[in-house]
Amino acid sequence: MNSSSKPVKTALASFGMSGLVFHGPLLHADNCFELTKVLERTKNESVKKYPNIQVVRHFDELCKDDSIELIIVNTPDHTHYELCKKALEHNKHVVVEKPFTQKYSEAIELIELAEQRNLLLSVFQNRRWDGDFLTVKKVISEKLLGRLVSYEAHFDRFRNFIQPETWKEDAYTGTGTLFNLGSHLIDQALVLFGKPDAVTADIRALRSNSSIDDTFELWLHYPQVRVSLSASYLVREPGPRFELHGTEGSFLKWGIDPQEEELKKDAVPGSIGWGEEPESEFGLLHTTLDGKDIKERIATIPGDYTAFYNNIYRAIRRGEKLAVEPGEAAMVIKIIEAAFLSQNEKRQIKI
Repeated sequence: MNSSSKPVKTALASFGMSGLVFHGPLLHADNCFELTKVLERTKNESVKKYPNIQVVRHFDELCKDDSIELIIVNTPDHTHYELCKKALEHNKHVVVEKPFTQKYSEAIELIELAEQRNLLLSVFQNRRWDGDFLTVKKVISEKLLGRLVSYEAHFDRFRNFIQPETWKEDAYTGTGTLFNLGSHLIDQALVLFGKPDAVTADIRALRSNSSIDDTFELWLHYPQVRVSLSASYLVREPGPRFELHGTEGSFLKWGIDPQEEELKKDAVPGSIGWGEEPESEFGLLHTTLDGKDIKERIATIPGDYTAFYNNIYRAIRRGEKLAVEPGEAAMVIKIIEAAFLSQNEKRQIKI
């Protein structure tokens, strides 16, 4: 097997929810990758699913293994910068979970380090491959609504309690809804519309005794389209996940991409029927095309998280352009910083 086709030897930096549900299954199902080591500080859960891997206790053991080419940094958010930097300094390609970093300056530093060492650096913005978002992209690109004037996206949950013993509820780790769910919504908006002119935000903690932001509304300002992004932990009956309006009509999409639930049930990524939604979940299109009024459900494009790692492999082995460029992920962090500044100063912040 020549070097351009051999599997990429890969290590996971943790085996929490993201390793168990997302990265582990996606890598295991893709024969272009060989998952060799997993970092678990005290447990051995990964061996139960992947008997051939080796569990290690320290991140340095991943960095100092010359056989490992790619490290997935899927650790708590506040460790991303430090661990990505260490991996790059040991000449490893890196995929990091969103959010990329907690400071824009940290993201730029990592990008420059990767470029200096000619290493791949990307961010796991998997929601680009949600079926609903792929369908929204099609509706916009085919101008099914005429000129788009309004785009509204939600990522709502109902979790009215404080989860015990988790860094995700700890304000000192710099987490919260905007970094967590907002990273997805902002990234999707950037894919569709590019960098906004300005940002306005309303960021709050609504749950009793919450020490992190658990609700936000974010407005990205563009010349021709109104873009509104929001998420909340206190939405028991969600409205449309996407709501688009144009000069000729509207598109509304409820529900959420099924891939995460499929992964939790141990479905094999990329198998028959993968990422497909039932017809009952199809979005509603009401518009005028060629002078004819149309009101119908349109099929959701099947989601495909496997596309992310397919691209990572081709980028490493064949020099293909990254689907998620680190500069794009850095812009997400820049917008999050602007959003917090907007909240603190009660004003619109130019980008």
